Amino acid sequence: MDAKTLQAYDSAAEAFADDWDSQPAGTDLQALVRRYFTPGPTADVGCGSGRDAAWLTADGFPTIGFEPSEGLLVEAKRRHPDVTFRYAALPELKGVADGTFTNVLCETVIMHLEPSAVANSVRRLVEILQPGGTLYLTWRVTEGSNQRDNAGRLYAVVDPDVVCAALDRAELLLDEESISSSSGKKIHRLIARKHQPHR
Repeated sequence: MDAKTLQAYDSAAEAFADDWDSQPAGTDLQALVRRYFTPGPTADVGCGSGRDAAWLTADGFPTIGFEPSEGLLVEAKRRHPDVTFRYAALPELKGVADGTFTNVLCETVIMHLEPSAVANSVRRLVEILQPGGTLYLTWRVTEGSNQRDNAGRLYAVVDPDVVCAALDRAELLLDEESISSSSGKKIHRLIARKHQPHR
């Protein structure tokens, strides 16, 4: 994860969490999760304030939230004490075993990575899925060149072709650009299902 982005989140974790929690519900995300996810253990990678992890758990997808910002981990645990949150960072996700989860959600996270780390991160998200498991992956669309906001957070240009190539062990079910019903920002959304092993 980009160091300046982590520093931004750690230094103002409560303010960022308050901002995310005040946004409208992600009704587009929720509808697609209900359509594509299968009940079972679920990972929210880059869980931030824990809002989505809490909703997933309450909606029948028992979730572990993984977050690289220690400050945001504190906020998530404080706000949602009944949900499990752990430290883990892309691209390695150290300590997260392969084939663990029925579903993986990674909502607007990979644009905070250096572009050279995107492909390995996407492959790792697929690796932690069980065969037949589903990945929900989105990122903020940045036009032109990599940018940083006033807080120092990186918003890198993510090449959809690089992401799709890294999904070679999965079947692409949805590929679209839309406006997030929560943040109001333009996002690219992919949903993919991990291949079953050949018999």
